[in-house]
Amino acid sequence: QVQLADSGGGLAQAGGSLRLSCAYSGRLFNLYRLGWFRQAPGKDREFVAQLTWHGGTPEYADSVLNRFSISRDTAKNAVYLQMTSLKPEDTVIYYCAAAAADGKGYSYWGQGTQVTVSS
Repeated sequence: QVQLADSGGGLAQAGGSLRLSCAYSGRLFNLYRLGWFRQAPGKDREFVAQLTWHGGTPEYADSVLNRFSISRDTAKNAVYLQMTSLKPEDTVIYYCAAAAADGKGYSYWGQGTQVTVSS
């Protein structure tokens, strides 16, 4: 099992910045990918950003490209989402997630952290 604990959400003004953090622990040897997703009330969870466990070019949703940045600190077992140029439409709950190399996609999820952007 893998445990994820995301944090760092809060209130920001439009144009401002926030950094989300996600601490992961447990059976990490088989992890393949780390990512961030977000979900608005009544809507499906949507992809935000991801990176592979062994490096490589991060991937972003078009809606956050050039505004958000995903990174990882291997020493701290943490993955981050730096969010800049925030917009009111970024107001949703954000979830970190992890995928194992088992072909099942993202199987592990954090509890979610609320981001609210005021106009």
